Amino acid sequence: MALRYFLRRLLRMIPVILGMTIIVFFMIHLVPGDPARTLLGPRAPAEAIEAFNLRWGFDRPLHEQFLSFLGGLFQGDLGTSMSYNVPTTELVSGRFTPTLLLLGISALFAMIISLPLAVVAALREERTPDHVVRVIPMVGLGLPAFWVGILLLTFVALRVDWLPVGGYGATWPDRLIAMILPGLTVAIGIAPFTIRSLRSSLIEVMEADYIATARAKGLGGVRVLWAHGLRNAVIPTVTVLGVNLGWLVGNTLIVEKVFALPGLGALMIDAVLERDFAVVQGMALIFGLLVVLVNLLADVVRASLDPRVQLS
Repeated sequence: MALRYFLRRLLRMIPVILGMTIIVFFMIHLVPGDPARTLLGPRAPAEAIEAFNLRWGFDRPLHEQFLSFLGGLFQGDLGTSMSYNVPTTELVSGRFTPTLLLLGISALFAMIISLPLAVVAALREERTPDHVVRVIPMVGLGLPAFWVGILLLTFVALRVDWLPVGGYGATWPDRLIAMILPGLTVAIGIAPFTIRSLRSSLIEVMEADYIATARAKGLGGVRVLWAHGLRNAVIPTVTVLGVNLGWLVGNTLIVEKVFALPGLGALMIDAVLERDFAVVQGMALIFGLLVVLVNLLADVVRASLDPRVQLS
């Protein structure tokens, strides 16, 4: 059953990725600016511009360029970067780790922030702690990711000097430390969703019959909460976290640039500014795959937590 579920999900990814590829390909060609002029400079002679367009196939009609890109895509070739003159797959492969590490740490921080606040709000429903927990995270929801990152850099890294200002580090301990501020930046954007979901689920679960039965057997409130309540309440929150992590994959573009992380997001921004079509198209495809895979992983985790959920 699980294998068939995975195969069906993978098959559903094909039209999604294909549609996204078509949209990105034609939209990037509609962006103002000539790649030849951008890379060669505004004073480049006409002969150099013509040779550049011939070298990269920009002299051909747009539909032929798209079919050529699709043909390479089916062979595992995402094209060659015009800026770096290396295959896009080779360029991207070295940028995966920082982005995946950022997403993982962001999810961890989001749950660390959400769990105690949601528990406090659920246990003090419609009281002052509940109102405070419900209001403060919504303020964070309206803050742009780059602005939150700059605030953290200013007050935590520069004024207090607790954490590095930016960069990735040469060793794994340095990298984990460097990911704390970027991870918090992304987590602050996710936390309002997970807090609200976990609070609602906890309130519903704590009113269930099996919770009343556990209390009738003499189990303490804390034990009932941790042993019976949270396990069932966290299931919808996992789905919410997966959906919003996929949505906030786009936030890594700005966050990685703010903190000078050598990830996929920073590469994507540089490629857009340089009109590096092959890299932009390849990166859009990869980000789409990340979103789909994160949602698939959320479904698998949800099924492992709740035996009633069938992967069908």
